[in-house]
Amino acid sequence: MKTVLKVDGMSCQHCVAAVTNAVSELEGVKGVAISLEEKTVAIEHDDGVRVDQLKAAIEDQGYDII
Repeated sequence: MKTVLKVDGMSCQHCVAAVTNAVSELEGVKGVAISLEEKTVAIEHDDGVRVDQLKAAIEDQGYDII
């Protein structure tokens, strides 16, 4: 399953690393691809992973879901 979220506040490679690490720690996440230009986080994950879990992991890093 793939979920794409629009995220505001990411501007550098440190942001990419922080979001990637936070989301990757969730059980069932298989991959994370971030586009700073498009302000998107694309997450490949198992069906058991809920979107609210993904959003919470990103928001906990200080970024806003648009």
